[in-house]
Amino acid sequence: MDSKSLEPSLYTVKAVFILDNDGNRLLSKYYDPELYPSMKDQRNFEKNIFNKTHKADNEIAFLEGMTIVYKSSIDLFLYVVGSCQENELMLMSVLNCLYECLNQILRKNVERRCFLENMEGAFLIVDEIIDGGVILESDAQQVLQKVNYRVDESSLSEQSVAQVLQSAKEQIKWSILK
Repeated sequence: MDSKSLEPSLYTVKAVFILDNDGNRLLSKYYDPELYPSMKDQRNFEKNIFNKTHKADNEIAFLEGMTIVYKSSIDLFLYVVGSCQENELMLMSVLNCLYECLNQILRKNVERRCFLENMEGAFLIVDEIIDGGVILESDAQQVLQKVNYRVDESSLSEQSVAQVLQSAKEQIKWSILK
C-alpha cells in the first residue's frame, strides 16, 4: 500500500445511491470518476452490493476495495460508499443524515412511492450533504433548513418543491447581485 493512499483527504464519499427492493436504481451520485467510469460499471457495482446486502442484517459491508454503509426502510435501500481506509463513522453520519432528512420530507414514509413523488427534494438533500465527495453537513436539521423545508412541521403541503426551487433561484440571484 502506498503512502499516498493513506494521506487524509476531504474527499470522503465515493458514491451515494438509493435502490428499491428489486435492486433498481432510484438515485445515484458518483463522486470519483475513475472509480466506475461507465454506467454499466456503476450498475454492476450496485447490483453486487445489493445482492450482498439486501438480506443481511449488518450496517457495513466491504466489497471491491470499498467500505459501504447502508440502511433499509420498507422498500428502499440507502448506500454511502467510501474507500477501504475511510472511517465508517463518518460514512455512517452521512447515511444517518440522509435518512433523517428523507424521513422528514417524506412525512415518515420512507418508501419507494413517496420517494419518487419527492425526488427533487431528495437530490437537493444529497447535494447539501455532499459536494464532490466532500461532506458539507451531517446535521439533518441544518440540511433541511438549507433546502428551505419547514423543519418544525412534517408536512410539505406548506411549501412545494417548486417553491423551494424558486426560493433557491432568488437566493442565487441576490448573491450574484451583491
